[in-house]
Amino acid sequence: MRHGLANKKLNRTSEHRKALLKNMLNSLIKYEQIKTTLPKAKFLKPQADKIITLGKKETLQTTKMLVSKLQDIKSANKVRKTLSKRYENRKGGYTRIVKAGFRYGDNAPMAIIEFVDRDVEAKRLDKPKKDPSKDKSKVEDKKQVTA
Repeated sequence: MRHGLANKKLNRTSEHRKALLKNMLNSLIKYEQIKTTLPKAKFLKPQADKIITLGKKETLQTTKMLVSKLQDIKSANKVRKTLSKRYENRKGGYTRIVKAGFRYGDNAPMAIIEFVDRDVEAKRLDKPKKDPSKDKSKVEDKKQVTA
């Protein structure tokens, strides 16, 4: 029987589960929207809400707890400075889960977990911007090769 067991195991060891949670939290804070499987999203949602609630309290202790849980100072600063200001009038429910069909390979249920009122530009944070001058030079190089 499964009495008194709080959260899902996700078929992983405790160390793997903690690392998975930490990495997914950091990705969610950085990009403000991630696509993952439905059980992982359901596992992540309460933890993300607790992190935002912790960031809303501006004390040294909560800052140290954020850095301890996230292991990333940039993510902790974003929670404290950006996300806590965005959700200062909201009592809870900072994230939402949207079902996104099934994965092609193994038919696993997929979901998108995102912050409510998220910044749309945060999703493109690491993607390199296209430079039109580089595209023109490639076209000119091809013309020179064919000539």
